[in-house]
Amino acid sequence: MTAEMHGTTVIAVRRDNHVVLAADGQVTMNNTVVKQTAKKLRRMSGGKVIAGFAGSTADALTLFERFEGKLKEYSNNLSRAVVELTKDWRTDRMLRRLEALLVVADHERTFLLSGTGDVLEPDQGIIGIGSGGAYAQSAALALIEHTTLDPKSIAQAALKIAASICIYTNQQIQFEELE
Repeated sequence: MTAEMHGTTVIAVRRDNHVVLAADGQVTMNNTVVKQTAKKLRRMSGGKVIAGFAGSTADALTLFERFEGKLKEYSNNLSRAVVELTKDWRTDRMLRRLEALLVVADHERTFLLSGTGDVLEPDQGIIGIGSGGAYAQSAALALIEHTTLDPKSIAQAALKIAASICIYTNQQIQFEELE
């Protein structure tokens, strides 16, 4: 019997050209928390791009490496790099077995990438992934609409709300931001 892994919530919040990615630190195997302080965010491209993952850690790390290669290959052009990575992810025999989602952002744009060929840019600059992603995204959408909070404060509040609902999300929050 293979252990089913859960336990990632990542949220991207953008207001103007300020973007924040926040992630909880919990990793769960079946019904047991195995790690509370996992790092699910990364800076890339000399700090000009931030990225977060949900899904299998080994798969996500492989995708991070490939994505960093695409950023170099396309001179840090985020739009081009995400499209090229997603094309490879969908068509390459080894890559298409990877089970993860990526959220990536630079100063101007935010994207969600998947192995099914999705390259999505959220309308309101907010996207959540992982087990608590929908909860965090809903909270962030309400906060951005009805407050003047900065993106980091919104991301933190959204993850705390997700953690209060989703058993696979904790409040050990990490941030990466671009201002």
